[in-house]
Amino acid sequence: MRNNFVFGILLLLLLTTSCNQRANTYFEKKLTFPDILTSDQKVKLSAYIVPTQRQYAWQQLELTAFIHFGMNTFTGKEWGDGNEDPALFNPTDFNAEQWVTVLQQAGFKMIILTAKHHDGFCLWPTQTTSHSVAASPWRNGQGDVVREVSEACNKYDIKFGVYLSPWDRNAQSYGDSPRYNDMFVKQLTELLTQYGAIDEVWLDGANGEAPNGKKQEYDWERYYNVIDSLQPGAVKANMGDDVRWVGNENGLGRETEWSVTPLYPEINESVRSENERLNISHTAEDLGSRELIKESKTLYWNPSEVDVSIRPGWFYHPEEDDKVKSLSQLIEIYYQSVGMNSVLLLNVPPDTRGRIHEHDAERLRQFGNYLSILFENELLIDGEMEWKARTGASREYMVRKGETINTVLLQEDIRKGQRVESFTVEGWINEEWSSLAEGTTIGYKRLLHFGDVVPEKIRVTIHGTRDISHILKVGAYYAPPLATDQE
Repeated sequence: MRNNFVFGILLLLLLTTSCNQRANTYFEKKLTFPDILTSDQKVKLSAYIVPTQRQYAWQQLELTAFIHFGMNTFTGKEWGDGNEDPALFNPTDFNAEQWVTVLQQAGFKMIILTAKHHDGFCLWPTQTTSHSVAASPWRNGQGDVVREVSEACNKYDIKFGVYLSPWDRNAQSYGDSPRYNDMFVKQLTELLTQYGAIDEVWLDGANGEAPNGKKQEYDWERYYNVIDSLQPGAVKANMGDDVRWVGNENGLGRETEWSVTPLYPEINESVRSENERLNISHTAEDLGSRELIKESKTLYWNPSEVDVSIRPGWFYHPEEDDKVKSLSQLIEIYYQSVGMNSVLLLNVPPDTRGRIHEHDAERLRQFGNYLSILFENELLIDGEMEWKARTGASREYMVRKGETINTVLLQEDIRKGQRVESFTVEGWINEEWSSLAEGTTIGYKRLLHFGDVVPEKIRVTIHGTRDISHILKVGAYYAPPLATDQE
């Protein structure tokens, strides 16, 4: 009780000192409010919650790739039942370097591999089960997909992550919670100690019924401890406590996307109860409003990851070869994920050869080229000067003479918190200010697309902010129209 009181006094001192005095006082990842704070003080303090270094490094990646590859690739299923014959896994021309080079050239900075999906088939020769590549004919039973992908990522200097499904439809121990948790921890330990640096661990929340009819109780806190101790640089995603799922699989971020939120993964009953009290979940529209903060007991830096597949399915199916998303769809997804304060996790499923299919590779090439063209020419003269903006503050930026723009980029320095609640962008056209775009949150990055204009300058106005906002960059660009053969 005394510690809570002292903490509360310290927070009150923070709230009552001058802006300059409190400029370097931040709370990494988590802040629990003492009961003595008012609602307005809670909102003010939410502006001082910041990412950890690993969360900030993750946010800077912007584009990451999911690789769903495994038994389902060869059975045509999306969710296997765990009884598949390991002999079915036999890629004919496996090439992890092709995956890495295709994705890297398209601008992706990390690959996350499904080391084990719900069917329980392991893409590495684990000691925990015979249901793995060691029992397949691929590489004469000597193959290791995880190792080959890890080594390819290391060779081309791209980050590497793993997806390990807690739900395991093959494991006989599933449903016997202590036994299965021991096995799962052993699998985690193998992956986190045998393959070099792991930059993201993606934990699915799926929890199907066990063969014995019992429900498996995942020991999330134990999993967290294993990951943090063995790979302290890795972010824990989805059911992890570093990165949250955006709430859909359509590539759509929220119009108002707060990284500071009371939402926490439901790893125990107390968390579930708190999320229920606040009526929040991953799919909730409001995850960070003032009203929600005022009702909250604890806030977290918990940024959004937007996962979506380049095809209708998550695993490769030949009948979907002509259903790869168009370039315009991918660009729209980019604007609504990276451009809405999130990281895009785009799934690209290799085919039965063990290669990214030519259709997917071509679309990725187009995607990377388009983004390079879009951002290669900065059309503002003075947009990289940091701006400390109070509510109501405006700043004008000169556009290069005669240039057409249709995209504006805004960034906050999230190392000093996420604070902007509303803003507008105007253009000086024909001797008057014309509205170009408006928005709510900014966060790490906000992209706004509008019709072609040729302004002499643009004006950004911060209409609402939770404290002095730190605008790191304002940019203006021209997004070229998409050619019909890239649709």
